[in-house]
Amino acid sequence: MKKLSVIGCGAWGMALAVHLAGLGHGVTVWAHSEEAAAELKKQRSMPAAFPGVEFPEYIRYTNSYETAVTGMDLIVFAVASPFTRKTAEAVRPFLADGQRIVIVTKGIEEETLMTQTEILREVLPECRIAALSGPTHAEEVIRRMPTAIVAASKDTELAEYVQDIFMAPYFRVYTSDDELGVELGGSLKNVIALASGMIDGMGDAFGDNMKAAMMTRGIHEMRGLATKMGAKEETLSGLSGIGDLIVTCMSMHSRNHRAGILIGQGKSCDEAMKEVGQVVEGYYSARSALGLARKYGASLPITEEVNRILFEGKSPRDAVVDLMLREKKPEMQFI
Repeated sequence: MKKLSVIGCGAWGMALAVHLAGLGHGVTVWAHSEEAAAELKKQRSMPAAFPGVEFPEYIRYTNSYETAVTGMDLIVFAVASPFTRKTAEAVRPFLADGQRIVIVTKGIEEETLMTQTEILREVLPECRIAALSGPTHAEEVIRRMPTAIVAASKDTELAEYVQDIFMAPYFRVYTSDDELGVELGGSLKNVIALASGMIDGMGDAFGDNMKAAMMTRGIHEMRGLATKMGAKEETLSGLSGIGDLIVTCMSMHSRNHRAGILIGQGKSCDEAMKEVGQVVEGYYSARSALGLARKYGASLPITEEVNRILFEGKSPRDAVVDLMLREKKPEMQFI
């Protein structure tokens, strides 16, 4: 049995906490407030996210960074991407050199264009860092529905350590040394999922043909940018690329897909995110993805149109028309 902490008590953090506790590990969850920690300890449930699911009574909850991270075999970072840097700075005084950390958050920091592991390495240079990513809905993981995911790190030993801790008969973990590719896949697909949701939200005028095209050209964009940045092309064809794209574009569990549907139906971005009720990572990753495209000279037409919809008030219908009327070109030009 290992001593583990999960930093963050959102749906994904709690799904992983329940998963790890069920495997026999000692799990402590850090919550953002004393009230949130006390509520979780008392209720042992999150009915809005997981109706009918009761959390194990032996999960511990705390609002203390020191209590949450001191003496842990592995720390799981599960805060929303806009808060990764701030949280890393808060826990830094309590971490031992060589502390193992795995981040399960997907996103690119808008100001620096850094991935989540890059942020952690900058703030916590003495720690060992890995990422865990793939097609994983918290609503299914917490119910032990079969899932496959990727543990990625430049530190192969750490990736295998994470694999061993998380592996279960219903939770298969692969390893990868392409940390950049795995993280980019997990971040960029959220932007494409917003676009895919908008197609669904616009109704009968746009059908399955357009949605299939959006997803296929979306993975083309993701692969094109990732390879320009030095990631492996095959990584974007794996679980953290195509796999995560498919599940995020197709499922109503996906916050990005649901937000896209609402925007396609005519609601503003603020209204859509308020109705979804959770952080919509694609909203934050859209600008970052466009910034990376400009930095590395990659063509991301879908991402450009999503940005125009989110931040310039362009209508999704006009965006689709403009995508369809782009200049003629070969399908696999970048290859």
